[in-house]
Amino acid sequence: MPSVSLSEDDWDNLLQRIDEKECTPFVGAGACAGTVPLASELAERWAWQYKFPLKDSTNLGKVTQFLAITRDGMFPKRQFRRLLRGTPSPDFSERGEPHGVLADLKLPLYLTTNYDSFMFQALKSRELNPSWKVCPWNELIREQSAAVLEAEPNPAAPLVYHLHGHHEMPQSMVLTEDDYLEFLVRLNRDASERLLPPVIRTALAENSLLFVGYSLSDLNFQVLFRGVMGSLGATLGSTSIAVQLDPPTRDPTADWLRQAQQYLQDYFKQIQKLKVLVYWGDAREFARELSERWEAFDGNGRCNGLD
Repeated sequence: MPSVSLSEDDWDNLLQRIDEKECTPFVGAGACAGTVPLASELAERWAWQYKFPLKDSTNLGKVTQFLAITRDGMFPKRQFRRLLRGTPSPDFSERGEPHGVLADLKLPLYLTTNYDSFMFQALKSRELNPSWKVCPWNELIREQSAAVLEAEPNPAAPLVYHLHGHHEMPQSMVLTEDDYLEFLVRLNRDASERLLPPVIRTALAENSLLFVGYSLSDLNFQVLFRGVMGSLGATLGSTSIAVQLDPPTRDPTADWLRQAQQYLQDYFKQIQKLKVLVYWGDAREFARELSERWEAFDGNGRCNGLD
C-alpha cells in the first residue's frame, strides 16, 4: 500500500504555512538515520559491552540508567558525547537530507530532542546566522542556559532549541529513565514558563508543527507530546504533520500494516490537543518530496509542476 497519506490540499496548506513562517519543525532521531545509531542499536551495544543484566537490552533509557548507577551519573552522557564527537556530519547538500531540506525552508525556530548539532550546522551551511540553546530542565544548567533569549529569532538568525539537551553540555542531556521523569516533573511543575521561552510557547500554540523523525509507537514521543503539549494547557488549532515510519507488525502483509497504521492514528487522536495528519514514510522520503514541492511552490497557494 502507498506510504504517503497527505492530499494535495494538505500539502498546499503546509507550504503556505511555511511561506508565512508559521511552521515549526520538531526534529527527532529518525532525521539522523544512517548517521547516528538508532537508540535500540546503541542500547544493545552498550548492554553487551557493560554487561547489562536485565532482559530489556534494547531500551536505551534502562541501559543508560544502569550505567549511571553502576558507573556514575555522567558516564552514559559522556559516552554519548564521545560518540557524537566522532560522528561525521551528514552531507547537507545531498538530495533529501532532512536537516538540509528543513534549513532550506528558512524558518525562525527549530525544536529538537536530538543531542547533536546537525540542525545548527545545516543552517550554517545555508549562510544563515543560527544560535542554539538548551532547555534548562535541571539545576546543573539553570544558570548556564536561561530560557530568556537575547533576541527574537528570525529567518536570517534562526534558533535551534534543544529540549532534551546538547552533547557539548552533557549535564543537559535527557538520557536515563530518571532524566525523563525529572524532565516531565519540571515541565509540569513550572508550567513550562521557565523551561520554554515565550517565543517557543507561542510557536507551539499557534504554528503548524512538523514532526520529522519520530514514531507514534515510540514511548519517548508519547511522553514528550503529552508533557510539552499538555503543559500549554490549551487546545491548539493549527493542523500539523507527523512523518512516521510504517510500524512493525505481526505479519508484513498490506492488511496487517493498514490495521497497525489505523490503530496508531486512533490512539494518537485520543491523546492529542491538535489536529495531526500522518505522512507514512521515512524522514528522507518526506524531505525529498517536501524539497520538490517547496521549489515548485508559487507562493499563491498551489504547487506548480507536481500534478
